[in-house]
Amino acid sequence: MNRRTLIQDGLDYIEDNLAAEIYASDLAEKAGLSLFYYYRLFQSATGMPIMQYILRRRLLHAIYQIRCGSSKIDAALHYGFDTYAGFYKAFLREFGCTPSAFLKSHRAKQPYRLNLTKEEHMVVTRKKAAEILKHWKLENAAVSDIYYEATGNKNDNAYYIGDAYVLKFTANLGKLENHTELSKSIHSIGLCAATPLITAAGKEYVQDGELYFYLTKRLPGSQMQAADFYEGDCKSKARFVGEILGQLHLVLAKMELPINDANLYETLKGWALPKAQDALGWSDDACSAYLAAFGELYDTLPRQIIHRDPNPGNIICADDKWGFIDFELSERNVRIYDPCYAATALLSETFAGGDPSTLEKWPEIYRNIIRGYDCVVNLTAEERKALPYMILANQLVCVAWFAEQAKYSDLFETNKRMTVWLEDNFHNLCIDA
Repeated sequence: MNRRTLIQDGLDYIEDNLAAEIYASDLAEKAGLSLFYYYRLFQSATGMPIMQYILRRRLLHAIYQIRCGSSKIDAALHYGFDTYAGFYKAFLREFGCTPSAFLKSHRAKQPYRLNLTKEEHMVVTRKKAAEILKHWKLENAAVSDIYYEATGNKNDNAYYIGDAYVLKFTANLGKLENHTELSKSIHSIGLCAATPLITAAGKEYVQDGELYFYLTKRLPGSQMQAADFYEGDCKSKARFVGEILGQLHLVLAKMELPINDANLYETLKGWALPKAQDALGWSDDACSAYLAAFGELYDTLPRQIIHRDPNPGNIICADDKWGFIDFELSERNVRIYDPCYAATALLSETFAGGDPSTLEKWPEIYRNIIRGYDCVVNLTAEERKALPYMILANQLVCVAWFAEQAKYSDLFETNKRMTVWLEDNFHNLCIDA
């Protein structure tokens, strides 16, 4: 049995016994390892000491039980705290805010089981982040969690550092290099981009174990919010997104960087569609018809470096300036992927609410994103024909990916229902010249 499997067995045992006494010595004995060696393996795999990990899991489960209606004292006692005051103090130390503030500001999600075979990153505590910040001489700066406003999910790959910086971390050096090269190139021509800050040793990132850390400034301005697109002048707001995506693509098209060359059609055929088929209830004939229609167009579609994740939270606006963040997923792909992704991201972040007026407005928002993009890059006839298939391709990839991520079960359900809705409204996705 390999080391990762041994630690995974320990994580599963912890998860099943959070309401009981758990001793590190018992975990080590079950793994057949010395306590000292097990401590080292556990921290290397998860990013935190055993007992701190157990405490964090108990706190997360307790706050979720409180959100679901349990009394504060009952939830605290169930997970091993002698008093609510003890739970309160431990929660404040671990998460940097009170339980009530956490419940008010964020959605206390049902805790998902950490799966070491699927998790790209390890848990990085605020204490660990502070240690890493010594490389930028910022070890005394405040470290705070980042939450996605649309979903309430915590960003597991970054922390805010004071009011001016963001510390990001990844186990994938290629993604870091993607972001670094693209953001520097974009910044060099005067556009806003979050470029890495150099460490005291003159490096762009810090390696610590299996993780790579890099620090950027927070861009001035604010992230776009999906809900804003359904109020006021929806058409102009949507067209603006299409136009700035087009402007970004004009810049990216000139770049020659060693970057992943993706084949979306092969991804659909070999993984996403088979994975999503059962969830969506598509017949074999429906899958074959979709692949045939999209496949006929795919090889004719213009390709270039794209952002790959232009959701509203990755678009920053300030007065007369705009910019994009998070180029970690950037790749060479079909260019209409980005405007189609932007449109479905706006739908995804509001779809769960079930507001009929939102669904009525979205097709026009989508069309204006495409029109704004078209006025900058000039879509080909084949791209216009491919737009509805690209929208569904995007969703099929989302459904397949979320199906494999236990922590995103709510987003899986939302995207599954959204894909069915888009399929039913396929005719509204067609855009004429």
